[in-house]
Amino acid sequence: MKGRDHFKHQTWRNGRNAVRYVPRNRVEDLRAAIDGYARFMILAEQYADEIIRLTRLQQNSQTQKTSSEKSCRASSPQGKCPKQADLDAFALHPKLG
Repeated sequence: MKGRDHFKHQTWRNGRNAVRYVPRNRVEDLRAAIDGYARFMILAEQYADEIIRLTRLQQNSQTQKTSSEKSCRASSPQGKCPKQADLDAFALHPKLG
């Protein structure tokens, strides 16, 4: 690009090739903007992956909680599960725990 006072910057936009001519003194700014955009895309993908992972963990824990409640109800003579506070009190009772 010797002798030119501008650079041609091409991008794909709205299904077409878009061309923009960038003055030589703005090329470094454009490169920094392109690098920043690439970094943004990487971070956005990492964020989406983490949200998906956390959502799946939450859904799995809710599914396990529901299935353990169902099995508790099926095995309990009253059809009810003991509350966690009752279980803690039972474990701490000297004669029962």
